[in-house]
Amino acid sequence: MATQDLTASSKAVVEKYMEALMNGDFATARSLYQPDATWTLAGDLPLSGTWTGPDEILGEFVPAMRDRLVMESLEFEFEGVLGEGERILAEWNTRGLSRSGRPYDQHCLAVFTIRDGRIAAVREHIDTLRAHTALFA
Repeated sequence: MATQDLTASSKAVVEKYMEALMNGDFATARSLYQPDATWTLAGDLPLSGTWTGPDEILGEFVPAMRDRLVMESLEFEFEGVLGEGERILAEWNTRGLSRSGRPYDQHCLAVFTIRDGRIAAVREHIDTLRAHTALFA
C-alpha cells in the first residue's frame, strides 16, 4: 500500500475511534483495537502506565478516568488528526467538572499506531499537573 493510501486509511481508523468514544459507542471503539493493543498514559499520575488489550483499555483505564469526572458536565472537542503512514496524532480537548467540583480543561494529544486497519498502540500526553490538581488532589 502506498504511503498516501496507508496514511488515509490510518487517519480514518483514528477518526472513527474518536467519534465512537465521543458518542459512547464502546462496541465500535472495542472493534477498532488489535487484541494485544496497548494504551500508555505518559507521566506520573496515579493512572499513568500501560494497559494491554481492549478489555483493560476500555474496561479499566477509561472507566477509571471517567469515574473522576461528572459525566453530565463533559464536553469533548475533537480538533483532528495528522500523521504519515501508520503513525497518526490525534488532538482533542476535554472540559468538565471533577467529582471534587474542580474545573477540568485538558488539551490531549495521542500518537496512534495503526496496523492492519486497527489500533496497535496509543501513547497519550496530557498536562499531568493540571490533571493531578483537578482529578487527583
